[in-house]
Amino acid sequence: MTETLLEYCDWRGVPLRSDRVGGVIRGVKILGLRSRNRRYYPPETLRQAAPLYEEAKVHVNHSKSPPGQPRDYQDRIGVIRNVRLEPDQGLFADFYFNPKHALAEQLLWDAEHAPENVGFSHNVEALVVRRDDQLVVEAITRVHSVDLVADPATTRGLFESQHDTPPADAAQSGPAAALEGLTLELLKQHRPDLLEATLAEQLAQHQAQLRRLEAELADARRAVRLAERHKRIEQLLAHHGLPSAEHPDPAARAIISQQFMAELLAAADESHLRRLIEERARLVRALSDGLGKPTPAPHWPRSREQQAIDGPNQFDVESFVRTIT
Repeated sequence: MTETLLEYCDWRGVPLRSDRVGGVIRGVKILGLRSRNRRYYPPETLRQAAPLYEEAKVHVNHSKSPPGQPRDYQDRIGVIRNVRLEPDQGLFADFYFNPKHALAEQLLWDAEHAPENVGFSHNVEALVVRRDDQLVVEAITRVHSVDLVADPATTRGLFESQHDTPPADAAQSGPAAALEGLTLELLKQHRPDLLEATLAEQLAQHQAQLRRLEAELADARRAVRLAERHKRIEQLLAHHGLPSAEHPDPAARAIISQQFMAELLAAADESHLRRLIEERARLVRALSDGLGKPTPAPHWPRSREQQAIDGPNQFDVESFVRTIT
């Protein structure tokens, strides 16, 4: 069934990309996928109809005459060019208007400050069929005009797209439904401030996560260095005939005390570490010689000038600890 359709589509309520001197408002929406009249325009229908809207004349308000009748010259304000299809949104175009038209300043003010006040309404011939509870527009055969009107019926603004759910379906209304069809490209075109704020927030979150990971990595590296230092200390202690730091014997723990282990772990480099352990080994050998005990490391040279430590023949642990500390 072929019908004459009057369909409204308003502009998205965001700052517009307008050229006052050239008389262009770019990216306006001229037809959505659904209307408040419960008509559905499939993307394929819009794709085929796009050439029909190219260079379509734009007038102020609808004609009071029947479709196809001449319009008053003073009502003409511009043309539609560069029509393109956004599959999830509808038909978009650039609106070229006469900057000297009597309503040009009013149009620009509304477009920049109150885009919900103005929008497009098309007057077309279309092939319509009913499916379930809605009318499906299978083809647009002729575009009579695209008119500039106040209080557009389909949605809320000059660039606003109608969400895909019919308004009668209250279950689908609300913020979630209003965001249906929102794309990154639409944000780039119409709300770069929101896109920039979103990216800045994501960047801050990534930077905070990066700082946490860097701190965790630094802790892991310190733990690795500490384990490597413990391993090297055990190697040097064994090489010099000294007991392990984990040895259960009280005398051994007196030789390799917690304080001494802390000094070893804090040693600036390998040479400092070796020097501390060698000094402790010489001290232990000197004490052992004073007690008449042979040193367990015969490969180390003995000094003839080593002095025996005065003390009783029976050298207990307490006396040993007092001597080395």
